Amino acid sequence: MKFKQIIKDMSLVVIGNFILAAAVGIFILPYNILSGGVAGIAVELAPITNIPAEVWINILIIGLFIVGSLFLGRKFAFHTATSSFIYPLFLAYISSCHITTNIDPMLASLYGGLLAGIGVGCVFRTGASTGGMDVPPLVINKYTGIAVSKLVLAVDAITVTLGMFVFGLEPVLIGFISVWACSFALDKVLLFGAEDSKSVMIISNYYPEIIQAIHDKLDRGTTVLDGHGGFTGDDRQVILSVILKNQYPELTKLVSNIDSDAFMIVTEAYEVKGNGFSFDYKV
Repeated sequence: MKFKQIIKDMSLVVIGNFILAAAVGIFILPYNILSGGVAGIAVELAPITNIPAEVWINILIIGLFIVGSLFLGRKFAFHTATSSFIYPLFLAYISSCHITTNIDPMLASLYGGLLAGIGVGCVFRTGASTGGMDVPPLVINKYTGIAVSKLVLAVDAITVTLGMFVFGLEPVLIGFISVWACSFALDKVLLFGAEDSKSVMIISNYYPEIIQAIHDKLDRGTTVLDGHGGFTGDDRQVILSVILKNQYPELTKLVSNIDSDAFMIVTEAYEVKGNGFSFDYKV
């Protein structure tokens, strides 16, 4: 790994852990929010065991770090070891500052979840973990390919639901706000920097003219796929192209002018890599 990339990754790990510690120290622990993650589990275990939530957080982080190291490899272990060391320090410092917000618990849950999602997302982008309950989603993602944000949402939802046996229904409902906010922010951070694009498939007898228009007017590439009509039995050519979202209105106009009967299938392209998108675009 290049030195510049190591510095970038380590910076993201430090920033992400500080943001996460701020979310937990300012919003989650002071309001006893069932947020999911190690903080949520610690809040649930503290009244049962009479062990402070901060201590439970450290115990869980160490245990999950060992699990993650076994399943996710050396790079994960290296970056997550940093998280496992600096996160408790950040949390202890922020907790010692006794920052009070005096806001409604639902707002604390919302903003705590959003900040936590941003912090965890920053760390995830380096291939590491904060060393908490995001380890199980990363392990499951490695073997199943299910989106990490969805797995985090599921694990946190289960964690919060279990809190019903200790705190009752209302804290659980408030905790779900934090779980949703965390998953939402995490998903946005993981997709940050990707081009906002659409994938378009076009079926038309005038496909050569449409291809030429896409090349000339939109300056986008195309791929021609061989298709076979299931109902008609005819062989058809299918145009596949990825365009920027703001080019979509112009594309529909171009296609309509050439063939008003053209069949178009449009889907969101959440991440596109290649010339004209994530790499330098050379005209």
